[in-house]
Amino acid sequence: MKGFDPKFRDFPDYIIGITKEIWEDRGIATLHDYYSEDIVVRSPGSVVLGNQNVIGATMATLAEFPDRQLLGEDVIWSGTPEEGMLSSHRILSTATHLAEGVYGKPTGLKLRYRILADCHAINNQINDEWLIRDQGAIVRQMGWDPKEYAADLIAREGGKENCVKPLTPEIDQLGPYKGRGNDNEWGQRYSNILTRIMNADMGTIEAEYDRAVQSEYVGGVTGHGWDAVDRFWMGLRASFPNAEFKIEHQIGRDDPDMPPRAAIRWSLWGKHDGWGVFGAPTGAQVYVLGVSHAEFGALIGGQPKLRREYTLFDETSVWKQILLQGGEV
Repeated sequence: MKGFDPKFRDFPDYIIGITKEIWEDRGIATLHDYYSEDIVVRSPGSVVLGNQNVIGATMATLAEFPDRQLLGEDVIWSGTPEEGMLSSHRILSTATHLAEGVYGKPTGLKLRYRILADCHAINNQINDEWLIRDQGAIVRQMGWDPKEYAADLIAREGGKENCVKPLTPEIDQLGPYKGRGNDNEWGQRYSNILTRIMNADMGTIEAEYDRAVQSEYVGGVTGHGWDAVDRFWMGLRASFPNAEFKIEHQIGRDDPDMPPRAAIRWSLWGKHDGWGVFGAPTGAQVYVLGVSHAEFGALIGGQPKLRREYTLFDETSVWKQILLQGGEV
């Protein structure tokens, strides 16, 4: 870990350690050290520029959810300390809605939801980030429908002209990280699986996924078996059948004491011109940023299959883009 604080054993220890230090140990001021001054943080809902704005957003979240915990489930990473490393960090978060904020008046509700964050780090500092929270899971646990929440958010932010604009390639900002991951076989395999599914080869699911696959998807939905996988990917692709699917970043890893696994950051960019999970086609131009994690294993000897899959995108930001172009708000 050349260039990193020696208290961290390895890169996953760094990522999990600073996350706890910042959020749970209230070391918000350490963001001045752990995040670069001009960091770019992209989430489906917005693009945040600069460390000072990240600090403000962190404090706002902790004010609304003061008991928030961030349980690190996995860190799938590539690169070297000398050239920089990219972590795809999967988190299960628990929190109680105890104060007014972006989710409205305090409800006292206890929430559980996942986050997937891709972070580039070099010299003990993160300088580029892609962050996806499962907003669909959060708002549903609060009694909202994601579309209704998006409409309400647009109104609370001052209407169509003044509201915060969701992430699209048109407003994205370039950061210092230009890498594409690594060429490990498990990343290659998972990239191929997702590309085939997005090209409408749904037979890929029975061919490549274990029959007892466990899936953890958008909206906090847990599934088991091929049907759950098919419903999820079919519902998404059917909404945007002609959108361009792009693999933005891919990592595969073989680590001691861990199953072979992969992390893929991907995107869809195109028209909402099909019937699927986003209802009647509107023709809206929509950008979907997604991150997927996969774990492989051979339950039957010599036949490794995809046994666990985790995928997030932000339903509320998709709805926000549709509503901003559709005249319903």
